[in-house]
Amino acid sequence: MTDNSSKAVLLLQDGTVFYGKAAGYQGTTTGEICFNTGMTGYQEVFTDPSYFGQILVMTTDHIGNYGAKEVDTESDSVKISGLVCKNFSIDTFSRKLADSSLQQYLTEQKTVAIYDIDTRALVRHIRHKGVMNAVISSVIFDEGELKKILDATPSMEGLELSSQVATQTPYFFGDENAPYKVAVLDCGVKRSILSCMVARGIYAKVFPAKTAAKELIDFQPDGFFISNGPGDPAAMPYAVDTVKELLNTETPLFGICLGHQLLAQANGIGTYKMFNGHRGLNHPVKNLLTGKAEITSQNHGFAVKGEDISKNENVEVTHINLNDDTIEGIRIKNKKAFSVQYHPESSPGPHDSRYLFDDFVGLMKVHS
Repeated sequence: MTDNSSKAVLLLQDGTVFYGKAAGYQGTTTGEICFNTGMTGYQEVFTDPSYFGQILVMTTDHIGNYGAKEVDTESDSVKISGLVCKNFSIDTFSRKLADSSLQQYLTEQKTVAIYDIDTRALVRHIRHKGVMNAVISSVIFDEGELKKILDATPSMEGLELSSQVATQTPYFFGDENAPYKVAVLDCGVKRSILSCMVARGIYAKVFPAKTAAKELIDFQPDGFFISNGPGDPAAMPYAVDTVKELLNTETPLFGICLGHQLLAQANGIGTYKMFNGHRGLNHPVKNLLTGKAEITSQNHGFAVKGEDISKNENVEVTHINLNDDTIEGIRIKNKKAFSVQYHPESSPGPHDSRYLFDDFVGLMKVHS
């Protein structure tokens, strides 16, 4: 167990330093630093494959206060590179049904964390300066040595990460007697997304990120799903080519987050690195087809270029972010294909957007 007096250091790429206390695994870790504004669901967030390669700042005051439990995981391991928070519950947690403390869980998962940090000041700094790489260490305190480690850390822009977190072998999820079959291209899929599909009568076969389109098509599914995941979509031409081939089958297709960006690229629409991404459970989105607003769960650092969509008569914007007008959803007019940038599975988060899974089933029902 971590000694409360153990120190740790956080060094940002621009030279800014924060000193705090060590939690989790004793060691050194690097990644792109970003922040999440959600006030609950920390374990689901930590195990979301879309966070692979990132050091995460949690803006809520207390982390670890309800422990850790296996049922709350979104993948088979913690995916964040490191954790930064203000208050960390080392020994105590309130949930009697928890399997362990978060401290024990992070230690077992070899996840380095730092707490007793002024996260408000840190987030204000990142919001002003933009996302950047950072290093956390509870074993190295020489800033010169840490800077060398940081300088060797690759930028998230241009980085292909999906194939590192995706399944390496196909597997099935759900009841084989379900009315609909869906082929899932796993770029870092969350378990709750698969669960939302199963709850709607879908039997899913999950394929590795670099699976050829023919293998997905040979499954003879009623629909294709392109999952969320980490990294730069522009570094995934293999997946873009796959999506193009899947679109040619005229079979319904649904994409979430990275899957949204890949669908856009498959239709000639570019993506870009955001100054600060969207990460949290409280982001307002407007559905342009219904005029209704949704409070959404989000986790992305790249976005679709709106100017490219305006030049493409076959692509329609269906959702926009009400904070900054970025593109949150599209549909392909001459295909049964649509996607959203946010996370309708809402784990964690509000359930405002789960109707999108029903829309996907509706397309498959009509198609069959």
